[in-house]
Amino acid sequence: MDPFELRRQDFSLDEDQEAVREAFATFFAKECPTSVVRAAEPVGFDAALWARLVSLGATSMALPERAGGDDAGVVELSLVAEELGRALAPVPFVEHVVASRLLVAAGAEARLVAAAADGSRILGLALSPLTGPQVVATAAVADAVVGLHDGDLVLLAAPGRRRHLPNQASAPFALVDPAAETRTVVAVPNAAALYERAVREWKVLTAAALIGLTEGALALGVEFVKTRRTLGVVIATLQGVSFPLADVHIGVVGGRQLCRRAAWFLDHEPDTEPALQAVAMAYAAEVATHGVDVAQHVQGGLGFTAEADSSLFYLRAKGWALAGGDPRRDVRRVGESRLRAAGI
Repeated sequence: MDPFELRRQDFSLDEDQEAVREAFATFFAKECPTSVVRAAEPVGFDAALWARLVSLGATSMALPERAGGDDAGVVELSLVAEELGRALAPVPFVEHVVASRLLVAAGAEARLVAAAADGSRILGLALSPLTGPQVVATAAVADAVVGLHDGDLVLLAAPGRRRHLPNQASAPFALVDPAAETRTVVAVPNAAALYERAVREWKVLTAAALIGLTEGALALGVEFVKTRRTLGVVIATLQGVSFPLADVHIGVVGGRQLCRRAAWFLDHEPDTEPALQAVAMAYAAEVATHGVDVAQHVQGGLGFTAEADSSLFYLRAKGWALAGGDPRRDVRRVGESRLRAAGI
C-alpha cells in the first residue's frame, strides 16, 4: 500500500502538531486581546507583539534545518496562521515566512536569510509579477519586498518607509514601485517556479487565517446569543438565530479540512492537485465574508457599532481575502482548466 494513501483522506493532526497549535493558541490569547488589535490601527502592526512572536520561534520554524530553522512544513505554519487569524494579530507573519522560505529555496545570501529568521528584517511578498507599481499587503511595514520582476526573483527596498495606504481593514498596504526602489536580484534559474510555489503557500496560509478569523467572529456571536433574551426567550433557541450560526460553523469545519488538505499536498505532493491551494483560499474567503456578516447580524445594532469587537472581524475579513486579488478569478481559472481537460 502507498504509505500516503490514508493520509490523502485523513488530515487530522498528530501529537506534535497539536502541541504547535496549542502553543500558539495560548500565545495569541494572552498577548493579543482586541485592545492590542485596536491600538495597532490604522497601519495594522504591533512591533512589540512581533518581537514576542519572533522570540517564540515563529519565523525560524518556517525555515529548513540547513538555514537554522526547525523544518516546519506548510501544515504546521497553517496552524499558526489559523490562531493568528482568530486573534486578528497585527503582525505580517504569513507574508514574512513565505518570503523567507522563498529566499532559502532560491539560495539567497546567508545574511539575508539570517535577518529574516530572527525577524530583524521584515519581508513582504508581491503576489503578482512586478510589471509596474503594485499594492502589496504588508509593504508599509516591510523592510524589503520579495517579488518576480522581468523573470528574476528580486528584493525591493525603498529609500524610506513606504507610505501606508489607508484601508478599512487596517492592513499595512503600501505601493511598491520596482522602478523607484533599490532592486537586488537573487540569481536562480527556476525563479518563476519557486515564485509560483510561494504564492501557493501564501494562499493556503491566508486561507487558514481566514478560517481562524471566522471562528473568532462566530465565538462572539454565539456568546452574545446565549445570554440575550427577547420576550423572555433566549434568542439562541430561535431557529432564525441558531441555524445561521450552525451554518457558519459547518463552513468553518469544512474550510479547515480543505486548508489542511491543501497544506498537506503542498508539503508532500506539490504536483498533485495544484489548484487545491487556490480553491482553499476562495472557499475560505467565502466562508469568512458570510461568517462575519452572520456574527454581526445576530448581535443586532450592537454588532454594527464601531466599538463592538465583531466590527474588527467584519472589516478585516474582506481586506485579508482581497490582499492577493479577487479569489473568484482563481475559481474561474480552475473551472476553465477542468473543462479543457474534459474536452468541453
